[in-house]
Amino acid sequence: MQGKAVSSSAPVGFFQALSARTAGLGRWRALCLSFLLGLLAVGALPPLYAVPLLLPAFTGLTWLLDGAGRGWAAFLRAWAFALGFFLAGLYWVTIAFFVEADRFGVVGPFAVLGLSLGLGLFVALTLWISRRYFWGGPQRIAVLAIAWLVAELLRAWLLTGFPWNLIGSVWAFSATTLQPAALIGVWGLSLFTVFAASAPAAIGDRASPRQRFAPAVLAILFLMTSGLYAGIRITGAPDTEDDLVPSVRLRLVQPDIPQESKWDQALRAEHVRQQLRMSRGPGYDTVTHIIWSETAVPFLLDRAEGLQQALSDLAPPGGAVITGAPRGEDADDGSIRFWNSLFAFDGNGRQVSAYDKAHLVPFGEYVPFRSILGATKLTAGRADFNAGPGVSLMEIPGLPPYSALICYEIIFPGAVTPKASAARPQWLLNLTNDNWFGLSSGPYQHLAAARLRAVEEGLPVVRAANGGISASIDSYGRFLGKLPLGRSGVLDVGLARPLQHPTLFSKINHYTSMFLLGFFYLLVLLLRRIL
Repeated sequence: MQGKAVSSSAPVGFFQALSARTAGLGRWRALCLSFLLGLLAVGALPPLYAVPLLLPAFTGLTWLLDGAGRGWAAFLRAWAFALGFFLAGLYWVTIAFFVEADRFGVVGPFAVLGLSLGLGLFVALTLWISRRYFWGGPQRIAVLAIAWLVAELLRAWLLTGFPWNLIGSVWAFSATTLQPAALIGVWGLSLFTVFAASAPAAIGDRASPRQRFAPAVLAILFLMTSGLYAGIRITGAPDTEDDLVPSVRLRLVQPDIPQESKWDQALRAEHVRQQLRMSRGPGYDTVTHIIWSETAVPFLLDRAEGLQQALSDLAPPGGAVITGAPRGEDADDGSIRFWNSLFAFDGNGRQVSAYDKAHLVPFGEYVPFRSILGATKLTAGRADFNAGPGVSLMEIPGLPPYSALICYEIIFPGAVTPKASAARPQWLLNLTNDNWFGLSSGPYQHLAAARLRAVEEGLPVVRAANGGISASIDSYGRFLGKLPLGRSGVLDVGLARPLQHPTLFSKINHYTSMFLLGFFYLLVLLLRRIL
């Protein structure tokens, strides 16, 4: 009996010793460990999806905050963790600066460092406030989860927003694990994920067994409930091939044109001809609609009647060709204003749909405070793009009404469907050009965001990318087909139906995060009372 008692307490003793040692680290060792734990957490993100790495990452972060006191040490340790997380998660942004290496290459590493430091401030500030005013006991696990979610919400909304690599996206490796997003969205996935990943930290507390293990038990219950719901929902989903829009066959064209030559004056016309040839390749007579990627036509399409006619001639009978292209409009001062746009042409020479991108990329499509900074944007042409009026309901002959999203507009939870329209889109169309980022993790992270939007909204997502990853995704986040990154080709695929009834997340939208924060605040109060 005595041997058994020693054996059973050994894991707790190990956690207590490790907790005390981690919390007691000196200033620089603590900052270095915080940074390394942030790097470690990135392994859980796409494309690796090593989700168990979140356990040591967030458990270690909790212990480091335990030992930081209520002063600036907590702020700096949280910032170091966030710096490691964003540097490793966003390293691929540097690649875009080397498209024109002679002009921007030297800036790339500093830009990513500055971006990571800036995004890290959201994490540092929220964790520091939580450590200063709300920390203590097993309830600090819920406090940490709340603080992390608040940081994600802030960086999604402030300064034009950049909700990239939300922790909830670690579950995008499977359609099954994404199903809870239909109820609680990526915000709920993030909240419960951080809570579960931090829960082992309480085992290292010098407290009663009930206090030490309560967060872990709650985390297991959360995961079990989530798994049960996900299993029931995905099991009850119709087969993908039995749930398609009748008489619709899409051809997604992925030419994989290198970004370095995409806007080359001598090659632009050939790039268009290449995509025309690919579109008319074997199986052309079986498709109803052809979809090209963002800026697939590297000309001002609204001013190029010959190109418009060529696209119209390409349109299958009764269908249309959809493509991305820049659009120009003469201004009163004699200059030209530009938009990053989507156009659709039918076989009768008519433009049947158009959309101007509304959520522009800072420094990629426009330069904020240009007169002060004196900088130029990375994309072709040095003039800024203008923002469109916003997401709207689009219609094309032969297709259900849809919501158009260009590039990273797909990454904003709850902002992918029009709010003013009484009618709801039946699918989401995402045109993008991820060749800016080469064969890196960036395109996989972008695809994960698109997959999350499909489950959150209960709407299919069709994604056409210049260099990949082009895909058709159903309303449950399942792939009907996809083209790998870095490969030239076409994908002929059906269009899935939307869910018969909108998801809970799509109905309550941003109120989801408020409800979740309120629920976890009640959890904090409950843990304080009963433990």
